[in-house]
Amino acid sequence: MNTFLDLIPALLFFGAYVAKGIYFATGVLIVAMFVLVAVYWFKDHRIHKLYLVTAIVAAVFGGLTLYLRDPLFIKLKPTVAYGLIAAILLGSHFIGKKVLLARIPQKAVVLPDAVWRKVNLAWVLFFAFCAALNLYVAYGFSEKVWVNFNVFGFTVLTFVFMIAHAPFLMRYLQTEETSS
Repeated sequence: MNTFLDLIPALLFFGAYVAKGIYFATGVLIVAMFVLVAVYWFKDHRIHKLYLVTAIVAAVFGGLTLYLRDPLFIKLKPTVAYGLIAAILLGSHFIGKKVLLARIPQKAVVLPDAVWRKVNLAWVLFFAFCAALNLYVAYGFSEKVWVNFNVFGFTVLTFVFMIAHAPFLMRYLQTEETSS
């Protein structure tokens, strides 16, 4: 369910773009991101920092797009968001005893610290790649291509990246028998 919830702002952005263009879609995205933060607040009784930071980045860059009537700023939002995530994940290699991904509570996957560091670094590289790829698409292609790639391309890339981790992580999955 979380994956579907996470896709709603992007899908609303896409639908609004198709219906009324980039400026209307930008406004919809800003509102949808903060609604997502609120939904998780009511669902989990806590603020998810990642969603809040992403909503703030959307508000800042979306606000600049709307105020200046320049779609470049909303096109830069994914690069800034992905770059921030990559930097935070990378910083966690140097701050604290565990990398950030190892600090997220999990039930099914228990990894040794060395493996968490590799997984965390893989995500750093993935998000840095996505940040750079967004710049390439934003500057090298039309707005319509950028919107489609931003909504569908990054979604597919993320799923493929997550699935590519599966064989590596499978050996660490805890089953009911082994965890009891």
